[in-house]
Amino acid sequence: MIDLSNISLQFTGENLFQNVNLKINSGDKICLVGSNGTGKSSLLKMLVGQIEPESGSINKQKNITIGYLPQDQIVHKGKTLIDEVFTALSDIKSLQQKEKEIIADLESSLSDEEKEDHVNQLGEVHQRLEELESYDAEYKIEKILTGLGFAEKDFKRLTDELSGGWQMRIAMAKLLIAQNDLLLFDEPTNHLDLDSLQWLIGYIQSFKGSMIVVSHDKSFVNLTTNRTWEIFLRKINPYNGKLNDYLKYKEERDQQLINQRDNQQKKIKDTQRFIERFRYKSTKARQVQSRIKQLEKIELVEIPDDEGKVNIRFPNPPPSGAFNVELNGIHKSFGEMKLFEGIDFRVNRGDKIAFVGPNGAGKTTLSKIIAGKIDINKGERINGHNNIISYYSQDVADSLNPGFDLIETLDSVGTDKSIGQLRSLLGAFLFTGDDVFKKVGVLSGGEKSRLALAKILLSPSNFIILDEPTNHLDYSSKKVLQQALVNFSGSLILVSHDVEFLKPIANRVVDIRAGKIKIYEGDIDYYFYKRNAEAEKVSTKKVEQQTETTSRKEQKRIEAEKRQQRYNATKELKERSSKLEKEIHKLEQQLEEINETLIKPDLYSNPNQIKELNEKRQNLKLSLDKKVKEWEEVSLRLEEIEREFD
Repeated sequence: MIDLSNISLQFTGENLFQNVNLKINSGDKICLVGSNGTGKSSLLKMLVGQIEPESGSINKQKNITIGYLPQDQIVHKGKTLIDEVFTALSDIKSLQQKEKEIIADLESSLSDEEKEDHVNQLGEVHQRLEELESYDAEYKIEKILTGLGFAEKDFKRLTDELSGGWQMRIAMAKLLIAQNDLLLFDEPTNHLDLDSLQWLIGYIQSFKGSMIVVSHDKSFVNLTTNRTWEIFLRKINPYNGKLNDYLKYKEERDQQLINQRDNQQKKIKDTQRFIERFRYKSTKARQVQSRIKQLEKIELVEIPDDEGKVNIRFPNPPPSGAFNVELNGIHKSFGEMKLFEGIDFRVNRGDKIAFVGPNGAGKTTLSKIIAGKIDINKGERINGHNNIISYYSQDVADSLNPGFDLIETLDSVGTDKSIGQLRSLLGAFLFTGDDVFKKVGVLSGGEKSRLALAKILLSPSNFIILDEPTNHLDYSSKKVLQQALVNFSGSLILVSHDVEFLKPIANRVVDIRAGKIKIYEGDIDYYFYKRNAEAEKVSTKKVEQQTETTSRKEQKRIEAEKRQQRYNATKELKERSSKLEKEIHKLEQQLEEINETLIKPDLYSNPNQIKELNEKRQNLKLSLDKKVKEWEEVSLRLEEIEREFD
């Protein structure tokens, strides 16, 4: 499908990868992995044509269509949600416009020949629309939008009103409805809730095309990909297997490289000692020069970054009472929108709770109420004995002191960590080298979020609340944070859709939707087990209801499909019937004219003309009988087909 031949790419004078030769086949679902800054996003941009390789060529199969979802910078304006997504179906849109124009022309005064030509054009348009399954397009769009978390009331909203996360979902909906041959996804799960994520997994699993995805969500890529490409040491290494299989292979490979590096370093030191020992002995001059040349020719073994090996532990938290926070009869509204009415909830000492549910259901709001960050309209929030809360969300990063550098920011927490330990922690959150001396004011939003998260790990709290902490972390950083949270002896609330991250941490799951909360006393696997069982019950009930009455939308789709099939089945017969009617009418007029001529008295003075007219009359009658018979056969066939559809 796509061949990459001797591809090389540079960034700021450094080679990201060199002389890469790879092939993307039909049906490949590829997970693209590599350390930050190795060129994952650049490779996707190269495939879609946004940037050009330094050398080499990308050969694509003719007429291949590629859909690309970047991480950010997605904005849609000026259209309703439905209309914006419909723009991805440009062929259908233009054909529907042509259909309207032809029908408008047919309603105007046209000659018979022009009308016949327009009818033929209309038939061709309808045939092409059927091939593109246009009758089903709006139904499919609504199905995709619902799967991605949009409510039916959103369909007619202007896209200008929707935030960045929802803008990304619009872009994703357009890619999915367009049925591209190859999908390129750069961190597609960052703005999805758990429900939308599960729907997307199911969609991709049934998608027949190819896909390359960059994602730090291990659970997502393990369920949706069948191959892994690794950018490592300026090469892209293909691995025929899922991410988990690749990670096992990588661990063994990395250990081999470390062993090779250690052996090489030992040999280098031995050689250097020999050189130093005998440098000034004339009898050993030849051997010394030989060893110097050996050192110059050595290609040093490169080893992977060791960020993931940093082990961070929270400070021992001060003991709290039996519970951290208790909510009784909580009401919370934003203007006229009522979010919670009468919520009761309690966080007990040692609870590690995952908040899940669709976006907009109130996960962040409830976590802020528990943290005491926002006021409530009615009810009671009780703070437990000696409860010390650390709260993290994306907007908390904006409260960092812009004049501090990264080391000063962590040191301001007042821990007894050394500069080396602080640098190790920053390294675990992707800040290396001189990055640690950058001022907070020059950091990007994602960098500030990572710094705020690192700061939380040093805070002496016994109750931590984290809202989407993994959005800007790679595998190694997530592993560091995950292990720290597993070992944390205090209480914890995690708002997250990252299933793999939640698995070893959560011991309770709270599902928040439609202004209500439902508590599952178990881990995330138990939650999915119970939710699937509940969904199965609902599904069974729906099936029973649907046997009695088909849903309005489905009925509408079936009727549209049936109309299209009826049109296709009767199109040629109706055209033939119309043509025969015109011919019969013409023959009847000619016969009437001859009959009127034959009754004229002066005609009988010309026997030859009478004979000629009678012969012509006889031929016309024969032709008329033949046409009428054919018309009757066509009409009978039309009636039979119409009865089949009725």
